Parts: sequence; C-alpha cells; structure tokens
Amino acid sequence: MNQPMYELKNVAVDLSNAAGTRRILEDVSMTVMPNEVVGIVGRSGTGKTTLMRALGGLTPITEGSLTLQGKAVTGPADGVVTVFQDYGNALLPWRTVAKNVALPLEGKVARSELRDRVSTAIEMVQLKGRENDYLSSLSGGMQQRVQIARALVLNPRVVLMDEPFGALDALTKASLQDVLLGLHEQNQATIIFITHDLEEAIYLSDRTFVISGNVSSGQPGHLSMEVPVALPRPRNQLTTREMPEYIALRHRLAEAIDLVPA
Repeated sequence: MNQPMYELKNVAVDLSNAAGTRRILEDVSMTVMPNEVVGIVGRSGTGKTTLMRALGGLTPITEGSLTLQGKAVTGPADGVVTVFQDYGNALLPWRTVAKNVALPLEGKVARSELRDRVSTAIEMVQLKGRENDYLSSLSGGMQQRVQIARALVLNPRVVLMDEPFGALDALTKASLQDVLLGLHEQNQATIIFITHDLEEAIYLSDRTFVISGNVSSGQPGHLSMEVPVALPRPRNQLTTREMPEYIALRHRLAEAIDLVPA
C-alpha cells in the first residue's frame, strides 16, 4: 500500500492574540494519498484556512500528529506550495509574467534550467506568448494563472490552494477549474484545496471533507463528514454537472453544512 502523503491524527490548533488563546481546530483526523485531489468545504469561521496553514507548515499544531510522507511537519517542507486567493498581493506588479514565475528558483538553478522550467510552467497554464507582459495588462483570471505557474515551476509534490478561484467570475472560474484538472493529469501532484463553493468541491475532487464548527462561539473546527466523489474522469463542465450522481453529492454536502431547509 502506498504511503500517505499526509496523515493527521487528532490534530488540534490553538492561536493566541491580545485577547488570549483560542482553540481553532480540534480532533482533526484525515489521510490524503499521493496524487489525490481533496476538497475541504465549510462555512466561514470553521478553521479552514488554519488547517491549510498547518498542512503547509506555516502554523504549528498544538496537539496530535501531522506527518508528510511519514515525517512530522514542523515547518514549511520542500515540494509543498500554496496558491492563495489574493493573487493581487501574491504577485509583483513590476515584474513580467516570466519574472514572476521565475522568482522561487532565482539563484537556485542554472539559467538554462530556469528558462526551461519557466517556459514549461507558463505553457501548462496556457499563457504562452504572454511571458513579457506585465500584470497590469492581464485579467484577474490570467493573474491567477501566473500564480499557479509560479507554484508549478517548483515541480511540487503537494499544491495547497486557499479559495484559489473565489475572487473570479463564474466563467473564468470554470475555465481555471479545467486548467487545474489538466495540470493534475500532467504532473500528478497531490492537491488539497478549500472552498465555499460546493459545486467546485465536487467537480474537482476525489474526496471532499466537510469542516464544521464556529470558532467565534467557542466551537473549534472539526471534520464532520468525508464524502467520496466517484465521478468519472476526465470531467466536463456540462455533462459532469448534469449527472444524477453529481446532483446527489451536491445535495448531500448542502445538507451537511445546513444549506438545505428542513
């Protein structure tokens, strides 16, 4: 059996501020296998972003165990990259597309390798020909593609995505969902993403977890449901979303986070 990419056992996370210490996550247990696409959905204030930061080694856990391919996560790990929703602040407007994508590798590899890897990453996100453009000439969707390319240039084993398409219009979001699925098919990285969009979670993932709780009311976030998504791949924005299985999954997730009237 393959070794899990991530394994979480009874993970809890406490965060402190001027008002004191608050428990954000409690008793979180999950396993993510290599090459899986895993979605995490839930209402605001359930600790989704804290969970993503813990997976990326950016926020330490307080209790339990969190391992990446069998090794304890104690900080940011090689081969794990994060794509954020706020592409405007994640990218550098004074750099071209190619220079933004190259940033993580500058000074770390030979120029010829850097050039080849940047070119490959840009082509993978379908921005070939825009290498010398500045961000001001790109749409929001194109800028998010640049951020994804900057992650891919590292040849990651894990891509963590925090509401990656939440700020985009519906058509652009659908296009980038398909780009992401195409990228996954090519590089086979493990992808874990959080979203408020139930349909996005179903369309992209192999499994979706529901995170419940209300941190502001003293109820730490916890994984309340695991939903396998056994829809055939490759997926299609029209035919996949029309499948009875897809509609049933959407209803199940909506019920799990109390979006369906009793």
